[in-house]
Amino acid sequence: MAKRDYYEILGVSKTASEQELKKAYRRVAMKYHPDRNPEDKDAEEKFKEASEAYEVLADKNRRAAYDQFGHAGVEGAGGMGGGAGFGSFSDIFGDVFGDIFGGGQRGGPSRGSDLRYTLELTLEEAVRGANVKIKVPTLVSCKTCDGSGAKAGTKANTCTTCGGHGQVRMQQGFFSVQQTCPTCRGKGKVITDPCGDCRGHGRIEETKTLNVKVPPGVDTGDRIRLSGEGEAGADGGPSGDLYVQVSVKEHEFFQREGRDLYCEVPISIIDACLGGELEVPTLDGRVKLKVPEGTQTGKLFRLRGKGVTPVRGGPAGDLLCRVAVETPVNLTNKQKDLLRELQASMTGDKHSPKQTSWFEGMKNFFGDMKL
Repeated sequence: MAKRDYYEILGVSKTASEQELKKAYRRVAMKYHPDRNPEDKDAEEKFKEASEAYEVLADKNRRAAYDQFGHAGVEGAGGMGGGAGFGSFSDIFGDVFGDIFGGGQRGGPSRGSDLRYTLELTLEEAVRGANVKIKVPTLVSCKTCDGSGAKAGTKANTCTTCGGHGQVRMQQGFFSVQQTCPTCRGKGKVITDPCGDCRGHGRIEETKTLNVKVPPGVDTGDRIRLSGEGEAGADGGPSGDLYVQVSVKEHEFFQREGRDLYCEVPISIIDACLGGELEVPTLDGRVKLKVPEGTQTGKLFRLRGKGVTPVRGGPAGDLLCRVAVETPVNLTNKQKDLLRELQASMTGDKHSPKQTSWFEGMKNFFGDMKL
């Protein structure tokens, strides 16, 4: 009987990757393995057929020969052939799927965890930059045992449970699964005489004082990375990093939006009517701001270059001053009389054009409504 196509047996295309071949073989082998189909000769033959196909296609050189010459290209080359035997179900799956269940990798040095620290800054510090000292609780390598976890003059012994591999093979039904060694917890070594300071952990808790250089122009949400200032690694592994998260406090006068600053400037109704010159704050000191007569509340005045130079470069932003006309309070009778006299003198729409147009619009709106 002519042999079936290997790709057809596994149910994959000729362009299948190595992982796709493994997955396909797993599916077929699980279905037809003799351990799951006792006394079923047909299933046994199909399992042998799938095993032969996988052995050939999993080998790059033999797969190339098969693709070019078919079965003739791989006959007599050490293949399993139709009369090949088969191992236990666990052996087959230990070879094909070892990478899924751990791959026999032993424990060893591991990188320490990264840490995060929230740094609160004033707006001035964020805009101009600053050098700030912070205290960070972390894990550092034990100096007494130099991070080994073993008492001075002793050393860790190879774990007898896993033979130093850090993993043990556990049989679970049809599967042989790699699991972390329960004795050494994946390290491959056991400390019988632990260090008195770190109690065998190799690391101790400590609060480090660090100097953080804050570049000018940072804003809330920006991060400053301090390489190697995170937790110390286990078993001599490298330390993690410390990420300093910037949080800018609210300011008494300014609100920041990107590279621009905003502030609200209250002015009297007299200055709004007649105009004048005001002093307004900036981060560099006070400056003069000319207010023209007839200024309305909400008017924005732009002071160029008085904003923030972004941390990532580019020109400085602007300071935008929003005018808020303040209504006078606690008036005397004489002041009220003067306002009434002023009110009587202001007739027509030339003094309050917005108010006049608004009322006209309202009349038109209600006039168009059908009640």
